[in-house]
Amino acid sequence: MHRILLDNNVPIHVILLLRPHEATHASTIGWAALINGDLIRAARDGGYTAIVTCDRNIRYQQNLTAETLAFIVLTTTHWPTLRDNMPRITTAVARIAPGGYDIVTLPRPPRVRRPYPIN
Repeated sequence: MHRILLDNNVPIHVILLLRPHEATHASTIGWAALINGDLIRAARDGGYTAIVTCDRNIRYQQNLTAETLAFIVLTTTHWPTLRDNMPRITTAVARIAPGGYDIVTLPRPPRVRRPYPIN
């Protein structure tokens, strides 16, 4: 079982779908203002084993080579898409190892087209 921190860019409802893992959203513990490096340090110091984020550039912005935290990167923040594809996410969480990095590629959300303006 993992102790998971959800990054600020992940919808908070994902917490409910990650059970039986212990999941916490960064904003609920006062870490809403922390960004990548500071959030990673706080998570490590707070005893978390994994971070779920929607920041696809985190591997290029931070040096994760010696990191003990596992990173699960989701390709969308669109709640209905996340909800409908939770088995992919929970599978990634279950198989991730300390220091691991996994990208969960999810379908693109449907495009909503506005009607053409009539003058």
